[in-house]
This record gives sequence, C-alpha cells and structure tokens, in this order.
Amino acid sequence: MAPVSCRRKDGDNSLSLLDIVIINYNSTDYLLSCLKSIYDSLQELPAKVFVQDNGSRDHVERVASVCPQAILSKNSYNLGFAKAVNIALKQGTAPYAVILNPDTCVQNDFFMVATQYMDENPDVGIMGPRILNADGSVQGSARAFPSPFTGLFGRSTFLTKWFPNNKISRRNVLTSRSDGVTPMEVDWVSGACMVVRREAVDDAGFLDERFFLYWEDTDWCKRIKASGWKVIYYPQASIVHYIGGSYEKSRVRSSVEFHKSAYRLFAKHARGTQRLAKPLVMWVLALRLLLVISWNGLRRWTGRTNSHTGPQGSFAPDL
Repeated sequence: MAPVSCRRKDGDNSLSLLDIVIINYNSTDYLLSCLKSIYDSLQELPAKVFVQDNGSRDHVERVASVCPQAILSKNSYNLGFAKAVNIALKQGTAPYAVILNPDTCVQNDFFMVATQYMDENPDVGIMGPRILNADGSVQGSARAFPSPFTGLFGRSTFLTKWFPNNKISRRNVLTSRSDGVTPMEVDWVSGACMVVRREAVDDAGFLDERFFLYWEDTDWCKRIKASGWKVIYYPQASIVHYIGGSYEKSRVRSSVEFHKSAYRLFAKHARGTQRLAKPLVMWVLALRLLLVISWNGLRRWTGRTNSHTGPQGSFAPDL
C-alpha cells in the first residue's frame, strides 16, 4: 500500500464541531487511508479524531507517525465495538459525533454536507449517509427494524440477491426506496458511518456494551427514536465502505458474535407474548449460524472464496 500522510496545521480544537470516532481491530492499512480521507474532507472544520484500537497486532502505532493529530488509544485486548466507542465518546464534547469504520473513505465534502444538514434539522438524532461499495453500487445501509422475515429477506440473504425487487426485501432494506437525493426517515442506519447528535446521546444513553459486535447500531437507533429523535438516511452525504479486513481475519468468530447479538436484540426488545418466542428464536438463530459456518467452510474448501471481496463474497452473517 502506498504511504499516506494526513498532516495538517490544526488550530485550537478545544471547541470542536465534530468528534470522529474510529474503532480499529487489525485493519490499520485501511485505517491510514481512512484518516487521510478524513483530514482531506475536514478542510477547516474544527474536529478531534479518536482512534480506539482493540488490541490490534498489525502495527497500529503507525498512526502516530502518519497522522499525529489523531488521538490514538490502545486497548490491551478486544473490548468489543460498543465499549470501545463509548470510551472514545466520553472523551469528546463536540455537538456531533461521527462513528466511522476504518475500512471507509469519506468524500471530499462529506463533513460540510453532514454538519449543515444536522444544523438545519435539529430534530434529527442520527443521520446515516449513502454508503457505496468499492464498485460504486449502493449498500443497503438504511433498514427497517428486524422482523421474523429478516433472516430470509435481509440485505445479504440468498432470496434478496436472487430477487432484489421483491416486496419483503424492499420493506426491510429501505435504501431501495431512496431517490438518491431526498432525506428519508428510517428505523436504523448502519454503524459503518453514523452522524450522531450529542444531545440525543444524552437522552438515550451510550451504546449498550452487552453487544460485543453487531446489532448495537440497531439497538441505539431504536432507543434514540424512542427518546423522540428522528433517524434519517441522507444520500447527499456519501462515503465508500470497502468491507474489508476484520471480518475476513476472524470469519467464524464474527458469525458467532453476529448471531449472539441478533438474539440479544430480540430478547431485549421483546414485549408481551413475543417473550414466549425467545427459545424458538434462539434455536432458529443457532441453526442459521450452523448453516453460515458450514457454507463458508465449504466455499473455502472448494477454493471459491475470494479473500479480497469481504463478507459479500461469501454467505456473510449480515441480515
């Protein structure tokens, strides 16, 4: 990978407009490129960038020499995504926080467009931008809250890939309804990139640290909406998400954590007679996990998995 540099002459950032939070886990090559895109996009906007590293073993200390402005904190082991985000959020005081994956690249005007929209819409608690794949296609990053059909008609399931315009998938993956310009209120947006109003966090609380990985973004959006704030998909702000490193390096564990968190989300928000279905949901998710691991193992054994395609190149855990 070509060397990158994200040095800029920062002024007094004591009154930052943005706290940018990145959680890194063995994705430092992606992270360095992400940081460069951040500083290029920020231009003169006052911001602090917090890199919370979850025990990476790929020389994350490179951040200090390439991007000395970034505030790097290294955990001795993997604390999980939610807990690491919360640690960084508690260090900042800016009115907006941007949660960003390390395997992303923000567009040149991203922060200006995003903050202007949030300033003009004070009832929005969370904004999710349009997220593009490396080939320019749009990721299904704006979604409806999970239903019993999500396991069959989620973003990456076979039925959605084979029949992308079916009514059930369109009700679940809400980006399919977007005209690419107009803001759209949705149930939740992907944690790969969120712009979050600090006041909404004060009302709803931080991320639930019982979610080690996956579905914490869904839970957060649900709680923020319940606190009276809007969750908006805003396609005029845009990033690229390469869906890269950490998943490919720990495919089995990622699948296990995904299904554990899916059950936790259901159990946490189940009400009334829904609670009676918890044992059934647990067994269905366990069966799905077994199928995911078996399918991915078969693909790897037959040599069909391309390690550069990320989760979309296989039967990913994503719903």
